Amino acid sequence: MRRIRAAAVGAVTLSFALTLAACGGGSSGTEGSNEQPKTLTYWASNQGANLEVDKKVLQPELDKFEKETGIKVKLEVVPWADLLNRILTATTSGQGPDVLNIGNTWSASLQASGALLPWDAKNFEAIGGKDRFVESALGSTGVPGQDPAAVPLYSMAYALYYNKKMFADAGIEKPPTTWEELAETGKRLSKDGKWGLGAEGSNLSNNIHQVFVLAKQHGADFFTADGKADFTSDGAVAAVKQYVDLMAKDKVVAPGNAEYAQNQSLSDFAKDKTAMVLWQTASATFKAQGMNDDEWGVAPAPVQSGEPGPGKATNSMVAGINMAVFKNTKNIDGAKKFVKFMTSDEEQVVLNKAYGSIPPVKAAQQDPAFNTPALAVLRETLATSAAALPQVPEESQFETVVGTAVKELFADAAAGRAVTTESVRAKLEKAQQQMPKK
Repeated sequence: MRRIRAAAVGAVTLSFALTLAACGGGSSGTEGSNEQPKTLTYWASNQGANLEVDKKVLQPELDKFEKETGIKVKLEVVPWADLLNRILTATTSGQGPDVLNIGNTWSASLQASGALLPWDAKNFEAIGGKDRFVESALGSTGVPGQDPAAVPLYSMAYALYYNKKMFADAGIEKPPTTWEELAETGKRLSKDGKWGLGAEGSNLSNNIHQVFVLAKQHGADFFTADGKADFTSDGAVAAVKQYVDLMAKDKVVAPGNAEYAQNQSLSDFAKDKTAMVLWQTASATFKAQGMNDDEWGVAPAPVQSGEPGPGKATNSMVAGINMAVFKNTKNIDGAKKFVKFMTSDEEQVVLNKAYGSIPPVKAAQQDPAFNTPALAVLRETLATSAAALPQVPEESQFETVVGTAVKELFADAAAGRAVTTESVRAKLEKAQQQMPKK
C-alpha cells in the first residue's frame, strides 16, 4: 500500500538533523505538560487510497474519542513523501503535533532525536500494558534495550500476490514458493507485452525491504551486531544481485519498472499486465484499482528453498506503522489517552479492518475479520517468518544510500548494461562510504 512510498528524501542529512534536535525544543527531558487539556493535534500517515479516504476512516473515530473524553483531535493526514521531512523539521524546531504516526523502520532514528516520549513501563501501563502487543511489532519500536520510542498501530507483512486470470491463461496451477520457481513461472508469463513480476525500482524503501529479506536468506545483514554498516559482505552483495537479476538476468520484470515508484506495479497487476507482485497488505489497494477479491490470490513470499521460517527462511520484514507522542506536548495526559484509545481492542479492529492491515494487539487479531485467507497468510508471516529491519539510528540513511544503489542497478539493467557481482559490490561500497563513521 501507499505506506511504502515512504521516501527517505533528505535522510542523508538525518544525522545533522538529529544533532540539532538533541539541543532543540523537541528534546526536553520532561514529559510535556497539560497546559492545553482540551485539544490534540494528530499527524496521521496516508494509509488509504488517498488522503480523503483516510479522513473518512479516521474522523468518525476521532469524534468518538471526543465524545468519550471531551478532547478535540485536530487531524492532518500527511502524504508519505512528506512525512519524514515534516517530522525531522518538527524535532529540530520543537513545533510538532502532539501525536503522530511514524513508519516503524524510522523508530530508532527518531528515538535518537530525543524528541519523542519514551514508552517506559509506567507509560505502557497507562495504555493497558506492554504485553497486549505482538512481540514482532514491539521489535520495531526503537533500539533494543531502550524504552520504545513508539507504540505499534498497524502491522503489515510482505506476501506474493498473483493474478488468477493470468495464471489460468498460462496453465499455471499454483504460485511459486521458491525464487527459482518464481523465475521459472515468471518466464512462462512474460510474453506478448505482459510480465511475470512487478517491481518498484525507483522506490528506495521498497528496494530496501526486498534486499533486506534476501540478505537474511543469504545469511547476511546490512549492519554488524554493534550497529556498524556492513553493506559489502558476500551475502549482502548476493541479495542485491539476486533482486536486480529478476530484471537483468531472468527478464521477468519489465525494464520500465526501473522507473516505478508510485505503486504503478499494482496498477499493472490490476490491468492484467503483470502477473505477480511482492507487496505488503495490498488488498485495499487492489480494491481501489477496481479488482474483486476473487481475482487475485496470495501466498507466502518466496524463500531460497524449503518453507518460510526464521533465519535463512525469513521472507518478510516486519512492516507497519507506529504511534508516537512528542515529549513537549501541552496535553500529555490527553495524548496518552488518545494512544490508549487508538490501540484499544475495539479501535484496532475498526482501523485495521478499514486498511486491510493486521492489528498488532493480540486480542484484536482474534476477530473473525482477520481470518480471511489473504490476511491469514500475512498474520502467519508476521508470527513465524518476518524480521525487523535493523533498529539503529542510521536506518533512514541506510534506506537512502542502499535504496539508491539498487535503483541505479535497476537503471543499468533497464538500459541493457551488465549487472555483475563486481558492479553490485562497487555500488554498495559507494553507499557504505556515505554512511556516518562510528
